[in-house]
Amino acid sequence: MKKERRFRSTLLRLGSYLIQYKWFLGVAILLALAANILALIAPDLSGKAIDAAVGAGKVDFEAVFRYAGWMALLYLASAILSYLLQVVMIHIARNVTFRLRQDLFERLTDLPVRFFDSHPPGDILSRISYDADNISETLASDVVHIFTAIVTIVGSLIMMLRISPAMMLVFLVTIPLSILLTRFITKRTRPLFRARSKKLGELNDFVEEKISGQKTLKSYNQEENVLCEFDAVDETVVEAYYRAEYFGSTMGPSMNVINNLSLALISVLGAILYIGSGGAAITIGKISSFVIYSRKFSGPIHEIANIFSELQSALAAAERIFSLMDEEPEEADLPQAIAPEQVRGDVRLEKVSFGYTPQREILHDFSLEARPGQLIAVVGPTGAGKTTLINLLMRFYEAENGKILLDEREIHEITRDRLRLSYSMVLQDTWLFYGTIYDNIAYGRPDATEEEVMRAAKAAGVDRFVEALPEGYQTILTDDAANISKGQKQLLTIARAMLMDCSMLILDEATSNVDTRTEKLVQAAMRRLMQEKTCFVVAHRLSTILDADLILVVKDGEIVQRGTHQEMMEQGGFYRELYNAQFE
Repeated sequence: MKKERRFRSTLLRLGSYLIQYKWFLGVAILLALAANILALIAPDLSGKAIDAAVGAGKVDFEAVFRYAGWMALLYLASAILSYLLQVVMIHIARNVTFRLRQDLFERLTDLPVRFFDSHPPGDILSRISYDADNISETLASDVVHIFTAIVTIVGSLIMMLRISPAMMLVFLVTIPLSILLTRFITKRTRPLFRARSKKLGELNDFVEEKISGQKTLKSYNQEENVLCEFDAVDETVVEAYYRAEYFGSTMGPSMNVINNLSLALISVLGAILYIGSGGAAITIGKISSFVIYSRKFSGPIHEIANIFSELQSALAAAERIFSLMDEEPEEADLPQAIAPEQVRGDVRLEKVSFGYTPQREILHDFSLEARPGQLIAVVGPTGAGKTTLINLLMRFYEAENGKILLDEREIHEITRDRLRLSYSMVLQDTWLFYGTIYDNIAYGRPDATEEEVMRAAKAAGVDRFVEALPEGYQTILTDDAANISKGQKQLLTIARAMLMDCSMLILDEATSNVDTRTEKLVQAAMRRLMQEKTCFVVAHRLSTILDADLILVVKDGEIVQRGTHQEMMEQGGFYRELYNAQFE
């Protein structure tokens, strides 16, 4: 029952997108009705032409040619209208898919960081690309076929009732058989197509992961192992495809058997009525017309059966898209939240506790105080909770206990947009988009002047390598900025952060990919630019934070030491162990 409700809900939601183009749908309905009505008149003329040829002992050529001519005109007009119908439906499908992708991507931008940390990117990309395309193809072709099939079925039924109600008794056997068979196969194949879409998403995620890690893969000589892994993943996808298509394809042949049974019964019953009445109850021409209408009646049913697997696949794709749209967005700002014009950068954490899962707490009673203009360094072993602290400051995640205050105000009382724009952020994992170097630096401030962009680039040391490029700052960065080095990419992200006029700066291993000399230059530039601004630096290389105003040593989610470099070296303890481990 739950699956049936989900199925109906998916259809209704897909219909809500279609209804936005009701005028085009109205035109499509009129074209479909006109095209099919014209095509349905032709078989009746065919029967009259046959009767004109055999009914009076001689052939009435004038009548035969007249009926044949009208048939040709009707079929030609029907074909033209069908073509126009297809054009209209392609237009509707294109616009629906555009809106669907637009709404899906908009939802993605509203989702919290927690969602992306727990969902593989390949599966998300599969929903935006493959699943949306699947729906588009179905709307452009299959929906047309289904609608025209319904019109043809109803029209053929009416025409057959006009010709001979007695011969309609055949369908008392074949129609219930068709309905039962359709329900039986539908119930068993829908979960298979849902599983097929899921497995394809897993394959996309696997391929995306391995392609992005090609250098590591080759350096460890893992090509053969990856091929074996791919074969295993691909086999599950192929198996899912096979099961879905295998059981889905049984619909067509099964319906064909019923259609042929119907045709045989009609022929036998028509012959009995003709011979029994001496041609009074029904003529040869009418029997011929009835046979054609019966084919038109059963043909669309057969056609629907053939596109059944595509419909199931499209509905499974729609379910995956709508399930993503139904994910909980980031919590809305409190009604009383404000967006202060000025942020001094006074940050305080009071007994903050947090864990990504209820079973494992990362930070325990974490407290710190950062005054405007201070450089706060956070050091410690991997997994100690350093990056988690940054996630909480930016409200990527919400603290479970304790308070985080900015300028004596809890961060929940500040809008997320304003809070995050108060920080410039440089991560170890650089992100640059396809475009010029200049545009990448100015990403956070598209209104910045050229002088401001160049000043930030010079301060970050970007100018030294950019000016050596043939196109300079207009050099296009290709896919993932593969045409420059990792260190150069990191310098660009630092320049981007420097350009932002923010009260605070977060550096999470921001200089890990640059050489020591460049690192010193960048650190010096940072200190000049960060005067009267708060700076949080997460670092493993202690050489980068020796002149920090305050160093916090984090271990197992707690601050075990705090002070300046000189103070903690004199104290001894865990910090001196870390320092000695790096410099001994």
